[in-house]
Amino acid sequence: MSEEKVQLGINGFGRIGRLVMRASMDNPSCNVVAVNDPFLALDYAAYLFRYDSVHGKFHGTVDIDESSNSLVVNGTTKIKFFSEKNPADIPWGEVGAEYVCESTGVFTTKEKGKLHIDGGAKRVIVSAPSADAPMFVMGVNHTNFTKDDLVVSNASCTTNCLAPLAKVLNDTFGIEEGLMTTIHASTSTQLVVDGPSRGGKDWRGGRSAITNMIPSSTGAAKAVGKVIPELNGKLTGMSVRVPTADVSMVDLTFKTTKSCTGKEMMQALKDASESEELKGILGYTTDKVVSQDFVHDSRSSIVDADSCIHLNDNFHKVISWYDNEWGYSNRLVDLAVYMKSVDV
Repeated sequence: MSEEKVQLGINGFGRIGRLVMRASMDNPSCNVVAVNDPFLALDYAAYLFRYDSVHGKFHGTVDIDESSNSLVVNGTTKIKFFSEKNPADIPWGEVGAEYVCESTGVFTTKEKGKLHIDGGAKRVIVSAPSADAPMFVMGVNHTNFTKDDLVVSNASCTTNCLAPLAKVLNDTFGIEEGLMTTIHASTSTQLVVDGPSRGGKDWRGGRSAITNMIPSSTGAAKAVGKVIPELNGKLTGMSVRVPTADVSMVDLTFKTTKSCTGKEMMQALKDASESEELKGILGYTTDKVVSQDFVHDSRSSIVDADSCIHLNDNFHKVISWYDNEWGYSNRLVDLAVYMKSVDV
C-alpha cells in the first residue's frame, strides 16, 4: 500500500458516507481504512453498501469479518467498523486514518470537527456547509487550502454545482447580481408522508416528499460568496424539492457587467469545461437531456446549452445539472487527495 495514498476514515454511513466509500474505491489515490456509525450493525452496514436504489448494486463483493469487526470489500480490503457516538472516542489513529470524512451532519463546526483529531485523525473534511470552517470547492478555490486548516468544509452539493459555473461567468463576463433556483431531488431529511418536519421549524419540509414540489431555503448561492469573495452579496437563491430520488438542476439568472451574446457565453462555458482546471468538474452538453441522464455522473456541474436562454446581451439564464450525491462524493474524495498532496 502506497504511503502517498489518502488513508480515509468515514464518520456516518448514510447516503454521502456510503457513496464517498464507493468513490474512494474508484480513486487509486484513496483508501478507506475505517467507518464509524453507532446506529448500524456490521451486517446492516454491509447490506446498505452492497445495494443502492439509485446507483445500483456495488460492482464487487462486500462481506463481514465478525472476529475483527470489519467490512471486507472485494475479498481483500478490510475496513474496520466502529460504533462510537463521541468522535473523540473513535480510534482513528490506531487504524491509520489520517483524514476523516465527517458525514453525520452533526459535527460541522471547527470545534466539533476537531474531536476527530482527539481520536488520532490529522484532518477533517465536513460533507456539509460549516458555520466557521473554511469552505473549499474543487476547481474554484481548493488551492487556498493550507497546512493550518485542520477542519474544512466541502461546501454543499449545490454550491459545488453553482460555484464552478459562477467562476467562469464572473471571470469572463462579470456578474453584477443574480438569483439561483435549484430544482432539487428529495433527500433523507424529508418525509415520505406528511408529518412534523425535523426540528419543527420548516413546516413545508414536513410535507410528503413523494407527492409534492416543496419550496425551501438554501444557503448555496450565498455560500458562493465565501469561495469567490468578489461575488459576496451578489447572489442569493432558493430550492424547490421535487419527488425524484437523485439529480438536481441549478437555474442561475443574472446580469453581466460585460455585454455578450448567448453564443459567446456558451462558447466560454464549453471552453472552460475542456480546460485543465475544470475538466471532470464542469461539463457541457447540447443533447436533449433529462434528469435521469445524469444519475451517477461524477462531474459537479453540467451545462445544458439547449436550455439556457438570453433576454439580451446583459441578462441571461444558465441551466446546469448535477448528481447531488455522486458528483459531490467524488469531489470530497478529490479534496482529500489534494489536501494529502499539500501535506506531503
